[in-house]
Amino acid sequence: MGRFLFWGLLTATTFAQTVPSAPNTDSARISTAIPVPHFEDIAPQAGLTVSHISSPAARYIIESVSGGVGLIDCDNDGKLDIITVNGSNVDRYRQQGGDPLITLYHQDADLKFTDITKQAGLTRKGWGMGVAVADYDNDGLPDIYVTGYGGNVLYHNLGNCKFEDVTEKAGVGGGGLSLGAAWGDYDRDGHVDLFVSRYVHVDMKKLPELGSNEKFCRFRGVLVQCGPWGLQGETDLLYHNRGDGTFEEVSRKAGVDNSHHYYGMGVVWADYDNDGWPDLYVADDAGPNYLYRNKGNGTFEEVGLMLGADLSGDGQELGSMGVDMGDYDHDGKLDIFVTEFVDQADSLYHQGPDGFTDVSLSSRIAQPSRPYVGWGTGFFDMDNDGWLDIFVANGHVYPQVDTIFRRPVQRWPRRRCDQ
Repeated sequence: MGRFLFWGLLTATTFAQTVPSAPNTDSARISTAIPVPHFEDIAPQAGLTVSHISSPAARYIIESVSGGVGLIDCDNDGKLDIITVNGSNVDRYRQQGGDPLITLYHQDADLKFTDITKQAGLTRKGWGMGVAVADYDNDGLPDIYVTGYGGNVLYHNLGNCKFEDVTEKAGVGGGGLSLGAAWGDYDRDGHVDLFVSRYVHVDMKKLPELGSNEKFCRFRGVLVQCGPWGLQGETDLLYHNRGDGTFEEVSRKAGVDNSHHYYGMGVVWADYDNDGWPDLYVADDAGPNYLYRNKGNGTFEEVGLMLGADLSGDGQELGSMGVDMGDYDHDGKLDIFVTEFVDQADSLYHQGPDGFTDVSLSSRIAQPSRPYVGWGTGFFDMDNDGWLDIFVANGHVYPQVDTIFRRPVQRWPRRRCDQ
């Protein structure tokens, strides 16, 4: 049986919360009244009830990832619909080829949703991991790309929330264990391109057994799943959009193929240096992260090490998972937030004139994030005050020691200081 997790749809109202005053300084003081939204889980009432499939034992590393979510207006009716990635487990994959990769919920009236997955033609089975939405063919309709194990899939939107599987025709099937995906027009030709990060090499017929290696399959003395340490990593993929419905895989030619075989997870496109060309950040588990600067000629150079955006502030490799970029301090330069593994502070890289500085400690993010494994994350302005806040979804990967951990979501409101 799979472990079932209900997806949460959150609505927000605002109330005032009083926080202790920070010590006065000559330069700033923190306001004592910060409006904080209150969120309510209305998933069951809204109809978001399809279960996410996983394994309660998580004996293998592939059973510890998955669970992406996407928003899409699939029929251009002005209301956002919801995509959830369904997951699977080793037994189900071996026995039946996995499960339908995604569920599509159409938003009806009054915040009610209907599962239209089958009617929409979203029937490909496998082991879904992540999802990315974009209009890759410029027909005015958003399309869906799903990553996973055993092959990725591209669904072309035909209109009215009907989709066609064009994976083979487009040439974006990938392979291996793909996790992250992000669309971006890196060559500015008017057609969005696609980057896919891949994790560890998985052979479903030869999976390393729980606790089978003293060095790589134990956590705090407890026998756990093996990896990612000690497992072979995969290269990453960059698909250049030819503009005719097909793509060319150009990761090696562009210099973003991950020749070191780090364990790729979250990815984001953004123009960090304000030169008009989208750059790429890749969060790698148990290794240095990549910051690829777009050279404007179809190629990239890795500048994360030089600019201080690849390791922790004290030079340590971290277990990076999710990533987002945003200008949280309104200085005109994008900053980077990365979620990390347990006992590691989530990383907030502030961009200054000479590169990035890890300010997780001074920003008060480090201490509350250390007990948890951070997964998905995003900058967003939760209270509409004009300042970006941060959302983090937490979890864990070792149910054998799960009693040690609790797994709440976190949010950090941006505190404004009066000069």
